[in-house]
Amino acid sequence: MQRPWDDWDHVLKVDPDKDLVDGETYADVVTCGTDAIEVGGTTGVTEEKMADVVEACAEYDVPLYVEPSNPANVVYRGGVDGYLVPAVLNAGDIAWLTGVQKEWVRIDDDIDWERTFTEGYVVLNPDSAAAKLTQSDCDLDAEDVAAYAEVGERMLGQEIIYAEYSGTFGDPEIVAAAAGALEESTLFYGGGIHDYESANTMADHADTVVVGDLVHDEGVDAVAKTVEGAKDARAAAVSE
Repeated sequence: MQRPWDDWDHVLKVDPDKDLVDGETYADVVTCGTDAIEVGGTTGVTEEKMADVVEACAEYDVPLYVEPSNPANVVYRGGVDGYLVPAVLNAGDIAWLTGVQKEWVRIDDDIDWERTFTEGYVVLNPDSAAAKLTQSDCDLDAEDVAAYAEVGERMLGQEIIYAEYSGTFGDPEIVAAAAGALEESTLFYGGGIHDYESANTMADHADTVVVGDLVHDEGVDAVAKTVEGAKDARAAAVSE
């Protein structure tokens, strides 16, 4: 069965707690060429901030997904295509593997299970907000990360595995090891994608590259170059 993300080479993650660059709007953001927009952030995200960004992006014909960092950030609105819920496989605080998700289910009777999916995160930058919040064990080598990826796919049934370097460019060999461990799950990569070359490099290994801070720091034109890098990598792989 075709999954929504099977053809995604590039995802733009918009953080509701961060501003766009001066002079740019969400109308500009949706023209960057990305395959999907994911709205979410680790800290400082409120329901109101999330709703504002979702509403602004929902007006346009680009797949739109909410990535809630906690139950209070879930926003239901027309135009949202689905929900991608993080589950941190290497979290030291077990709440970020099952506890936060359990709380959402406990308090919310309106979950649209047909459009709700989990992402099996492996957080790999110890200095990131995500690592600190979840108390993740980031002292992992390629074999460890590949094993986490396999646990996520084979034991937990997660259709997306997410190698998250959050703010820094990761180790391509580690990302390649994660990719090699997967049979059917899609490998997302996020962290430090800032230009054509970085996107092209990681798209050689991951199925989908996720770009986040760049849209807030440098703007739409910079993001468009990463789209080009990711799509060129996919085209090269298909032609081989």
